[in-house]
Formats: sequence, structure tokens, C-alpha cells
Amino acid sequence: MKPSEKTHEIAVSREKTGLGHPNAAGLIRQAACRALEAEGITEPCLISVLLTDAEGIREVNRNFREIDRETDVLSFPLNELVPGAFCAEDCERDPETGELMLGDMMISLPACERQGEELGHGFNREIQYLTVHSVLHLLGYDHLDEGEQKRQMRAREKAIMGDA
Repeated sequence: MKPSEKTHEIAVSREKTGLGHPNAAGLIRQAACRALEAEGITEPCLISVLLTDAEGIREVNRNFREIDRETDVLSFPLNELVPGAFCAEDCERDPETGELMLGDMMISLPACERQGEELGHGFNREIQYLTVHSVLHLLGYDHLDEGEQKRQMRAREKAIMGDA
């Protein structure tokens, strides 16, 4: 186990029983810790991850974003952070543990299966990519425009996933 895996708490839960991929939680924890380490974050952080199905993520997408369709991953940052310029003082802390609370993410396991197959790299790489993507959102990165923000986020994803 790498030192960063002991430092950060990546709490993974499943919305429903029967969702496959028993290795998903471990892959998510690895990818999240890799992303945090790549961004130079050494203070203990807390991220909550909910694994769901197509219906579950569609409902949340509809309720929070007013987009009535399935998506692969949703990110809910708790703080307003500047991409590439992490500052712990800008983060909420868990009053009991002192961990920096970064936010929540929701990942659709069926979307991971489908996209991993379509892209030819499989489920494991896809769930790790979606985790890295979501962690970057929690750290202030975005891709709403087709310009500099998107290029910056894609460059970080590529760098972090380079050895996965």
C-alpha cells in the first residue's frame, strides 16, 4: 500500500445490492489517491463515492442538473477551488477527524462497463479514468468550455492516467 492510500479516506458505497464488480472500490481508491498525489495534496482528504446503476444516476442528474438522461459520473465539489492551485485553507474540514472534505461523486457501473467496452480498454481502466476525472472536478477543474479549461483538465487526466 502506498503512503497516500493511508492518508486519504475514499469512502465507497453501493446504492443497491447486486451491483457487480467487487474490485470497483479498490480501483476507485487507487485512482483517487493517485489523482490527489499528482495534484500535490498531502493532507488527509475525505471523498465519498456512490456506485449506482443507470436509473440511479439518471435520477440524480435530473434532480440536480435538470438533465433527464443517464450519465457516467457526477461530481459534487464541497469547496470552490482553483484548478492546479490547491489550498487546504479553502476546504471544509471534518470536525471529528480534521480531514479535508472535498465532496462527493457518483459513478454508474453500467456506464463504466459500456464505455470500457466501446473504447476498447475495459472496465478497470474506465472506472479509474472516471474517478480521476471526478476528483479533478472536486479540485476545481472543469470543462464547460471548449477552450483553455477543457485543455487543462484533459492534460491533467492524461498525465495522471499515463501509467494506469
